[in-house]
Amino acid sequence: MKTSRKVVLVGAGFVGMSMAYSLLNQGGVDELVLIDVNKDKTMGEEMDLSHGLPYAPHKMRIKAGSYKECKDANIVVITAGLAQKPGQSRLELAVENAKIMKDITENVMNNGFDGIFIIATNPVDLMTYVVAEVSGMPKSRVIGSGTVLDTARLRQLIAEYLEVSSKNVHAYILGEHGDSSLVPWEHCYVGCKKIIDIMKDNNHPMEDLKKIHDGVWQAAYEIIEKKKATYYGIGMALNRLIKAVLNDENAILTVSAYQNNEYGQEGIYIGVPAIINKNGVKDILKLNLNEKDQELFDHSCEIMKQNIKNGIDNVINLKK
Repeated sequence: MKTSRKVVLVGAGFVGMSMAYSLLNQGGVDELVLIDVNKDKTMGEEMDLSHGLPYAPHKMRIKAGSYKECKDANIVVITAGLAQKPGQSRLELAVENAKIMKDITENVMNNGFDGIFIIATNPVDLMTYVVAEVSGMPKSRVIGSGTVLDTARLRQLIAEYLEVSSKNVHAYILGEHGDSSLVPWEHCYVGCKKIIDIMKDNNHPMEDLKKIHDGVWQAAYEIIEKKKATYYGIGMALNRLIKAVLNDENAILTVSAYQNNEYGQEGIYIGVPAIINKNGVKDILKLNLNEKDQELFDHSCEIMKQNIKNGIDNVINLKK
């Protein structure tokens, strides 16, 4: 029986360490194990984080470790992977990172892991698929960060536009964590009022909603242009996912979840609102999408299917 709240992080880069730092600041984890191919960096990160423990809200054990630590872990978070190179296509990046995901997953599973996987490596929907197929875990126990960050960006931009608290904005990004994502505006609320009604009642141009959505998917490009990478936002998002699992919250988060015909799609992972608890994805919330939104969602799913067919399945030795 697992008596401690243990998280293993595979990947000590910017994203992984942003998550680790947020865990240190917020608490809620008893043990955090860091794994990376760069052993010296992992040990340095362990030392640096540990020096903050006297000022942390809760006691936490932090250590640089190996895959043996996965045996009694509640959660394994994977952030390791390559960044997209100039001139490299998205599929080429996906194939290279799929090879890394396969290797990591095999190492984790060979050491007796029986918890929840959380994946953040990009392209995250495809990498989550790889981990699920290679691990053989129940699909509900493999979760991608999906559109949790996109959703956070959306809520923040809506909050700024309407001058309300982002905590009272209930809006969601669905689909790929990428350019083909969509916002089902009919299902977006501020407090208990539909955002579409708020726009009409206050004479706000409806086209501003599209500008807000454009701002979401353009945000990553702008941040990368200005500071080379994005990591604080996703680090906080991963922290939120970890807590939803460890605290058995039944929290609704837009994760990359396995599709079993909830939205007319099957056999892939993609961003949808899901209930997250100690067992992973408890259930997927089915929204009644209008015809246009369903077409956009289907298009996003088709991109995933084509990438799986054109390279990902070859990496994981699945011939479908």
